[in-house]
Amino acid sequence: MSNAVSTLQGKVAAGEVTVREGGLRGMITLRGDLASSKLKSVCKSLTGFAIPDMGKAASKGDKGIAWMSPDELLVLVPQGETASALEKIAKAMKGQHYLAENVSDARTHIIVEGSFAREVIAKLAPVDLHPTALRPGDFRRSRLGQVAAAFWMTDADTFRVICFRSVGDYAFKLLSVSAAKGGEVGYF
Repeated sequence: MSNAVSTLQGKVAAGEVTVREGGLRGMITLRGDLASSKLKSVCKSLTGFAIPDMGKAASKGDKGIAWMSPDELLVLVPQGETASALEKIAKAMKGQHYLAENVSDARTHIIVEGSFAREVIAKLAPVDLHPTALRPGDFRRSRLGQVAAAFWMTDADTFRVICFRSVGDYAFKLLSVSAAKGGEVGYF
């Protein structure tokens, strides 16, 4: 068995806004009936969070959950707990229609933090990032430049970004250049 290797090998672009790799993280795509009491219960037991409303995410440390679509969640767990989380989901959902898949190795996790983090993301994503439109706990699936990405705010100055591993280095460089060029946009 091989050891998991992060996409960006711990890269950091420090400045007024810091862009850094979020490290290895367990990520499970979970599809099913989001109203199911079994699904709600297993998600809460794995992450400590209830299933979020549409367009929302909840996370703390290595655990979290994000609403991806009307029948899909992204479940975040510590990297070493992914296999056991999948087993718990299978046991809890026995007899119900669902899909749970480990997508940890297919994704890159990047953290953007600092006083102008919102501007860094706004330069790249076609999303309304005004503070009244996107607040901590809000989650968006969109793109950064020309690549698919999802992101959410954990607090007023921190975004967590997830993208496909194959474009992880590109996304990191894109975010780093956005952070280094011009700082505050002045729109917000």
